[in-house]
Amino acid sequence: MDKINHVLNSMISYYAGDARRINHFLKVYGFAKVIGAMEGLDNTTREILEITALTHDIGIKNSEIKYQSSNGSHQQIEGPPEAKKLLAALSVEQGIIERVCWLIAHHHTYKNIEGLDYQILVEADFLVNIFEDEMPISSIKNIREKIFKTRSGLKILDNLYPDNLK
Repeated sequence: MDKINHVLNSMISYYAGDARRINHFLKVYGFAKVIGAMEGLDNTTREILEITALTHDIGIKNSEIKYQSSNGSHQQIEGPPEAKKLLAALSVEQGIIERVCWLIAHHHTYKNIEGLDYQILVEADFLVNIFEDEMPISSIKNIREKIFKTRSGLKILDNLYPDNLK
């Protein structure tokens, strides 16, 4: 079993009994994987992106315990320590753990997006959140204009809502 599958199975165990959270990170992972492939990411960046997509919301559980909230700012604080523990237990390389934790700590920060892995993670998370949160078309148009930058992410967004974004 490869590293990505180990992370995927560990995250399913981490969120055992929480089908909503498991479905969310699996959908973000799917979009991130597709966009990363379409954008031609190198193997290391692809691996970082896919691991981060699976673990990006790992801080929710502790955020809800500590703050009674899954607010993005709390996730960004609580997520990296949990991800570090999970990934270290799976013998993921330290350099990959550091970038994954950095991305988790910034995945709800949309200014100064640094790196294609970060951009794709944000786009994949929005593709899922737009649907799950039933965002109005005006919000989707705003997100499209202000957040989406990759050709692949834009194409997927436009294909999901073809009659509403023109």
